[in-house]
Amino acid sequence: MQFYSYSSKCAFSSIEDIKGKRVTVMGLGLNGGGLAAVRFFLKNGAYVISTDMKTEEQLKPSVDALKADKLLPLENLTFRLGEHRIEDFETADCVIKNPGVKYEGNKYLAAAKAIETDLSIFLRFTDCPIIAVTGSKGKSSTVSAIHYGLTQAGYKCFLGGNITVSPLTFFDEVSSDTPVVIEFSSWQLADLRGRGVLKPHISIITKIVPDHQNWYGNMEDYVADKRLIYADQSPGDYSIFDFDGDEPGTGPASGGTWGELFATETKATVLRYGSAKGDFYGVWQETASDGSFLGKVLLPQMSEPQVILKELSVPGKHMKTNVLNAALVLYLMHIPAEKIISILGSWQGITHRLQFFHSWKIGSKEFKFYNDSCATVPEAAAAATQAFGKPVYLITGGTDKGLDLYPLERVLCKPDKTELKVNDVYFLSGSATDKILPKLEDSGIKYYGDFSSLDELLECLKSNLTKKFEKSASKTSASGIFDATSQVVVFSPGATSFGMFNNEFDRGEKFMNAVKRIF
Repeated sequence: MQFYSYSSKCAFSSIEDIKGKRVTVMGLGLNGGGLAAVRFFLKNGAYVISTDMKTEEQLKPSVDALKADKLLPLENLTFRLGEHRIEDFETADCVIKNPGVKYEGNKYLAAAKAIETDLSIFLRFTDCPIIAVTGSKGKSSTVSAIHYGLTQAGYKCFLGGNITVSPLTFFDEVSSDTPVVIEFSSWQLADLRGRGVLKPHISIITKIVPDHQNWYGNMEDYVADKRLIYADQSPGDYSIFDFDGDEPGTGPASGGTWGELFATETKATVLRYGSAKGDFYGVWQETASDGSFLGKVLLPQMSEPQVILKELSVPGKHMKTNVLNAALVLYLMHIPAEKIISILGSWQGITHRLQFFHSWKIGSKEFKFYNDSCATVPEAAAAATQAFGKPVYLITGGTDKGLDLYPLERVLCKPDKTELKVNDVYFLSGSATDKILPKLEDSGIKYYGDFSSLDELLECLKSNLTKKFEKSASKTSASGIFDATSQVVVFSPGATSFGMFNNEFDRGEKFMNAVKRIF
């Protein structure tokens, strides 16, 4: 892949220089980034064209929000919706690019005099300490735990980026001593290539697995964008990388692991995270004598490791890794270990990531519903089946992203001796589902679907659970269908659902609303 490199020079010499300039915001969208950019440039005196291929009807929430804002000079705003016009890009002093749009082959971006993003503008004109996180799995949970921990410890702290909050929304509230936690997608990092503006004090790359292969085509190009997170760090900064091995067949073409490759490239102080103690500085997991979880840290200046994390409120093995990385960041920010243990032990997780949101009872039996809609890769859905220490009822499936579906297929069809089998599986329709179903048919696994609507799927689930309860009500719990503990229903698609939902956040909200209505 040819990687486009942007100019290190900005279209604006200062924030004051924005006044009177013509700015085209490419992609108003519904997730907040385009909306925040329009507001920011209007407030700073620019003439703004907001253009999007979606129609005004499709973008109604964002359009209505702007039109209702009495503090904005709306006479300086032009909506160009349902189309792009080349002249809006040719005549603009600067185009603010949506990260979901490729530069390569895009005639509108090619016509622009200058291109920036909401993140590049924020990074150019602020000097706050940045804690930057990217990766394939766990990055949203990691940044959310870091932000929660810093806030609870007394820091004035902000969270933005790929987690759907543009940093332009808090631009005026940060200073040189305000830590800002930013989640970066690979696309957002690619939009910073060549600019020289991302110099995080602490960077983390969470577990790397195949993702967005329909965009990149191969792992090397995908990870090349991830590597930009530490490209301009200095020796006084910290880079935190995985110490464990990669999934088979997903590591670097040159050999070794991604974590090892990253560690050889960064100029920052390298720290690692692992599932067990190893020959490295950083954090790892241990089991106490009473069987409880411990997270330990060892830094270069320390003679002995220290416990910085204990039992958590959030489920899942992978969540221990995410929160342990957050604990390491808090420790590097000089928060005492006991305080970290107390704060992060009470963290309840985040929306759309193994989020408990509803309970339903049939007689004395309770079913707990979890929303894991942001599980958009097969590995994440497979992990969700093992997160609760008991078999789950799994709702999964959707649209294929060009990823190998084997991790989910294997845990459904051929779990190893250490893994739990699922109870029943319910599938949303989509190209990924079409690939998985034949494997389940061959293995004899009980499944339902595919379903083209959530309501249809959930009505089937409710009917099946009700029948099972009624059938077993007169029997003992030894039947194996129910036990004395609560049952878990988890929605973990392991895919996208384009066509059925706007995005994974819309999917999660619609799922939770439908469950509450039907159950």
